[in-house]
Amino acid sequence: MSYQALARRWRPRQFADVVGQESTVTALTAALTQNRVHHAFLFAGTRGVGKTTLARLLAKALNCDRGVSAEPCSKCDACIAVDEGRYIDLIEVDAASRTRVDDTRELLDNVQYAPTMGRFKVYLIDEVHMLSGHSFNALLKTLEEPPSHVKFLLATTDPQKLPPTILSRCLQFNLRALQVIEIVSQMEKILKSEAVEFDVDALNTLARAAAGSMRDGLSLLDQAIAFGSGTVAGGAIRDMLGMIETRQVEQLIRALAEADVAALLDVVEALRERALDYRLVLDDLLVSLHDICLYQIAPNAVDAKALDAGFIAELSELITPEDVQLFYQIGLLGKADLPLAPDPASGFEMTLLRMLAFRPVDDQDTAGGATRSRAKSVLPEEPQTTATNEREKSREPEIAAQPSPRRPDYGGDGSTNLVNSDIWAAMVSDSTLEGVARELAMNMAPVEYDENVLTVTIDAAVSDLYNKDRQTLIENAVGEKVGRSLMLRLLKSPEEPPETETPVANRLRHAAEAKAEAYQTLMQDPTVQEVIERFDATVVPESVQPGNQRG
Repeated sequence: MSYQALARRWRPRQFADVVGQESTVTALTAALTQNRVHHAFLFAGTRGVGKTTLARLLAKALNCDRGVSAEPCSKCDACIAVDEGRYIDLIEVDAASRTRVDDTRELLDNVQYAPTMGRFKVYLIDEVHMLSGHSFNALLKTLEEPPSHVKFLLATTDPQKLPPTILSRCLQFNLRALQVIEIVSQMEKILKSEAVEFDVDALNTLARAAAGSMRDGLSLLDQAIAFGSGTVAGGAIRDMLGMIETRQVEQLIRALAEADVAALLDVVEALRERALDYRLVLDDLLVSLHDICLYQIAPNAVDAKALDAGFIAELSELITPEDVQLFYQIGLLGKADLPLAPDPASGFEMTLLRMLAFRPVDDQDTAGGATRSRAKSVLPEEPQTTATNEREKSREPEIAAQPSPRRPDYGGDGSTNLVNSDIWAAMVSDSTLEGVARELAMNMAPVEYDENVLTVTIDAAVSDLYNKDRQTLIENAVGEKVGRSLMLRLLKSPEEPPETETPVANRLRHAAEAKAEAYQTLMQDPTVQEVIERFDATVVPESVQPGNQRG
């Protein structure tokens, strides 16, 4: 006997065997149990999720010799004939190859005749969206009011292409794509029954490659068994699919977390030698980054679904949540840009280097329980050339002409009045703070300074970013400026708005004052006054910028 593919051999024989379509199965079995079966059904969903299978099961349940039942016997002649695809009263039509209106009319001419063997004559039209407009028109009337012995079962991967008039005449069931865990569970069941050795990592890899399709998953499983000479192992599966090894994914993420450019390029070179599909490599990298992010937020969720919970847990301590988000976003954009690169390898390499280039650099940063040593500069420091120095010198007069904000002397003896808006703004601006911590300080308004305790308020727009780690960074930076240790106390709900401005508000006020002063200076210029009088001109105040007035 010739070999039968797993997808065909393990096609469900009962509604209970259908995987991942519980809502549809519940509706169909309830209708069969109550004998309230509609005359037209539409099953919509992506490839390999069970559309044709459910349609055949429904035909089987309608024509079982035991009677209409949600649990056909699978032993009578009608059930066996349906399972073997030779039941005469189940007419399967491939709409993709019979698109002409003449084909549809020929089909409908036989609708009026009674079933040959069974209780109902069932028309299963697969890929029904491929029918022509005239074919749909020919089908309309019969689909709405068919003879009592006829049932129409339509299946499509693209229901949007169906006319509303067809949709309105059918009960529509949208079949969802299957989850990885559902496909893996079915594969385990099949392999145990087939006495084939396997490991879970290999099944997870196959299930993810199936992209929600059980049929695609079982076809890949057939290929994997043949590739592995009767076994299904993780390493062999990745070679078969042209995917990156789990170890190399770990090396990539570790090199990114540690900003180790040499190690990163070594992994890229190893991948180049294998001539992999770099889109799949980026997919694996993105999946691992997603698992790391999920582990950092909800570790228990990863234990149930992650491929490699061991190294995921380790890497989640090495890389910060902010970097995970940055790497993930750049990876998505790099995947879209990959076809535009001179070659896939260089495009992939550029994506990884972009992750390092856009990564913020601090001496030390802690967030979400993860600690990292920030990246060293990828490029070596080089002295400025003579030409560069000359250009800078030539710009000095221009720069000097620009007005600069007045910075008060806040000293370092600890006697500084931190509640003064100008002093606080200058201190924050001159501090070593960077990133989110600097943004928080720029939106803080001091309320009271007493015995080394600085009471502040924070703008509500950024208050959610405040945490203990960033508080410590601000305390250290400001304390360094005042020359003594400092503690911050956050006043969450002040009774009255603080008199002290935030550095942001201080900057805006000074800018407005400088602009007003420039306008007054411009209006006092004799040349400007002469132009206004002679030409009846008007000066738009908003157009005047500090530094543009004539000296």
